Amino acid sequence: MREPGFWWREPGLAGALLAPLGALYGAVAGARMAREGTHAAAPVICVGNLTLGGSGKTPTAIAIAQLLMKLGERPFLLTRGYGGTQSGPLHVDLKRHHARDVGDEALLLARVAPTIVAHDRVLGAKIAHASGATVIVMDDGLQNPSLHKTFSLAVIDGRRGLGNARVFPAGPLRAPLDQQIARIHALLVIGEGAKDTAAAFTRGRRLPIFRARLEPETAKVESLRGQQILAFAGIGDPEKFFATLAAAGIDAQHRRGFSDHHRYSAAEAQSLLVQAEQEQLRLLTTEKDHARMAGDPALAALAARAQTLPVALRLDDEAGFARLIRERIGK
Repeated sequence: MREPGFWWREPGLAGALLAPLGALYGAVAGARMAREGTHAAAPVICVGNLTLGGSGKTPTAIAIAQLLMKLGERPFLLTRGYGGTQSGPLHVDLKRHHARDVGDEALLLARVAPTIVAHDRVLGAKIAHASGATVIVMDDGLQNPSLHKTFSLAVIDGRRGLGNARVFPAGPLRAPLDQQIARIHALLVIGEGAKDTAAAFTRGRRLPIFRARLEPETAKVESLRGQQILAFAGIGDPEKFFATLAAAGIDAQHRRGFSDHHRYSAAEAQSLLVQAEQEQLRLLTTEKDHARMAGDPALAALAARAQTLPVALRLDDEAGFARLIRERIGK
């Protein structure tokens, strides 16, 4: 399902009509967030977002895991495995599991550090610690109260911000903003925009605010410049991917956007392949999309033809961010 456009602008009539439902949903979500969670045997770093849709949680979780490894820790990544059929808990095995089993995000995380998929976050954390984790990095789950968070980081897409700042379904917020802000320890704004309003997101609380950007792999960018590209993406905000291409100087005038975690059909795959062949275009997509295609025979041709543009999170103040993490986890 595509998110409605009014979420990211003035809500108008649609937002006003849905406001009572948003108030009800927000009351339930806020009360749930206030519950005290179970304390894990290892520190838990939660990377979440305040809104529905993509904000950059997975690249952030990966960057934190890499940072922890530099600090001598053994991080385990913990995820619900959204989009997969397995409820876990299980260790992600890249040789055995596909996106249909554990979701696309779990596959990307498992390339970096040991990853546990578990709908039951408490049980997943227990298994991670028993397997040798010194720190647990949880991808998503800011609004899930089951596991106590040692450090909660809210990630915001600088380009879209908080949209109309209303609670679902009247807007993109997952819970009332004040109650979400009360549960986090720092804010990370990814990308340009929101520079003047980031402080307003904290609702007067003196929260550390960090900034970062998603940088595409230099060698890949160079190989794509001057090529005619058909870019496609089924992520939270496909326009963010297209904007990244434009900023890198990649000519992607041909674009196809799909909904978040989109499962490509055989017909859609064939349509993309035919267009690329007829118009002599190179197919380019995200790593998440490519991970979602792997293991599906109906998408084998598209997966073989489509290239990816790897991106990495770059913090403006990595040293300050590392200091805050060390303080929070008591290292």
